[in-house]
Amino acid sequence: MNHQAQAALLFLLGATVLHAGLTDLHLRYVKAGLRPLLLLSGTVLIATAAATVWYEWRRGPRSKESKESKEAHREPRVSWLLTLPLFALILVAPPALGSYSATHTGTALQKPLGYPELPERGPLRLGVGEYAARAVYDHGRHLRDRSISVTGFVALDGTGTPYLVRMGLNCCAADAQPVKIALTGEIPPVLQPDTWLEVTGRYTPRRTKDPVNDGPVPYFEVARAEPVPVPQDPYDEAWSG
Repeated sequence: MNHQAQAALLFLLGATVLHAGLTDLHLRYVKAGLRPLLLLSGTVLIATAAATVWYEWRRGPRSKESKESKEAHREPRVSWLLTLPLFALILVAPPALGSYSATHTGTALQKPLGYPELPERGPLRLGVGEYAARAVYDHGRHLRDRSISVTGFVALDGTGTPYLVRMGLNCCAADAQPVKIALTGEIPPVLQPDTWLEVTGRYTPRRTKDPVNDGPVPYFEVARAEPVPVPQDPYDEAWSG
């Protein structure tokens, strides 16, 4: 592939990275904190493409021998198919990892280093990871007799047991791992995998084991469950307290 084609591909790649960084598309691939690095990378790629074009322009027309050599070694046009994945990235955003990944991967719940303070009164709104960590490793010490709301997507194991799940990120979607809460109580009679729910209810000391890796999975006693739209950021950063 000649330098002009390389510059074009660099520009398209940089534009794609900038598009992802300037919109919510990047949240499908990396955690929100990496957005500045994406913007910097896209800018560098576009600048490199511009520098390549400028360098070629400064070189001026090539000698007759160079032109003949180029014609004898013309790049196949099929190489331009390399641009298709870039356009696909812009036009077709892939879905976030969901119930299939969750049911084939064991819970990644780990004991946190500590627990942030909770308000003494009123309902609590917790993430899946924080509820699970407090329920398992803090034995629900600050959750008892409190109204709690948690949001996640539905996953069903091979026996039909319903879980509320959120995929946690350390860096990017490639290292995403699930944290799961088993549901009991007033569960909707029909649950579709990958449906996002906000469940409101209470802590229960009941626990089970993840069928994939035997990791601890706490239960949540549901009093009300309502469908909600997919959140802007479908992933959680790995919760460590």
